[in-house]
Amino acid sequence: MRLSHDNLGAHLRQGRLAPVYLLAGDEDLLVGEAADALRAAARAAGYAQREVHFPQRADDWSDLSAASQSMSLFGDRRLVEVRFSGKAGKEGSATLARLAQSSDDDTLLLVITPRLDGATQATAWVKAIEARGVFLPIYEIGARQLEGWLEARCRRAGLEPTADALALLAARVEGNLLAAQQEIEKLRLLLPAGRVDAAAILEAVVSSARYDVFGLGEALLAGDAVRAQRIVGGLRGEGVEATLVLWSVVRELREMWALRRGDDPSRRPGPRLPPPRLAALERARPRAARLPYARLASRALRADRMIKGRLAGDPWDELALLCAEACGLRPLR
Repeated sequence: MRLSHDNLGAHLRQGRLAPVYLLAGDEDLLVGEAADALRAAARAAGYAQREVHFPQRADDWSDLSAASQSMSLFGDRRLVEVRFSGKAGKEGSATLARLAQSSDDDTLLLVITPRLDGATQATAWVKAIEARGVFLPIYEIGARQLEGWLEARCRRAGLEPTADALALLAARVEGNLLAAQQEIEKLRLLLPAGRVDAAAILEAVVSSARYDVFGLGEALLAGDAVRAQRIVGGLRGEGVEATLVLWSVVRELREMWALRRGDDPSRRPGPRLPPPRLAALERARPRAARLPYARLASRALRADRMIKGRLAGDPWDELALLCAEACGLRPLR
């Protein structure tokens, strides 16, 4: 069975735990919250003993297998927690599949990994967990969902942010949910319950945003020039290589050129694109038909030559202009 982070609470309130759970995701805050909720539910159900394993080598998986077969010292029900990179290998795959299929009422298995790609999700050990227990993939909160997520968290803390306050808070914590939760807790301590406006956010919330080149690609597909410029500035401040930023921009321009030619991303050979990516590409299709590709290619070439020192100028300025034009704006130069 598969669950989402949003309906885990309802599943746990039913009072009957599955024998095995797999949490997989890169959002540390959400993975940690889900794991804490499962541990609390396990304690309430009588799983008084907790064992934590960090297998890395083949011998570690053998030790886990042996430990799982041994009886608890005092006969207590126990929670066996396994944390690893997500690449189990032959030994790990066999061990996890066996544990998923053989766990009894006295043992609850909790497996925690980073985000699993499509190939790993199709492996025998993941299928075994999904067949007998619960697979909970935890996805990143994208820019389009961030304001809604922040609003729900604020209201849970007794705060009612205005639309301007939410937009400002999102801009200051984008890509950093741990910082977002910390800022909401700080607002709860500093402000009385009720309405929160943008002025309060400006005074209380420091900028903790983290940006990456994939977020820049999302902004370009959406035609969001303001967010694109904010990300370019953030990447420059964080010391990201301009070459990597140019690669991200050119990648999205190629995607939009393919859309203009009538390409259907859902029918491409190879690994299937994630649903959020497919949806973003479809929303970009109308814009893709109107972009000035020759001028964009010329500007990308200028940025590349500046990066390599073959043309005078600041490549970051050229990248900012390239992103602005890719979002539908027409720079003065």
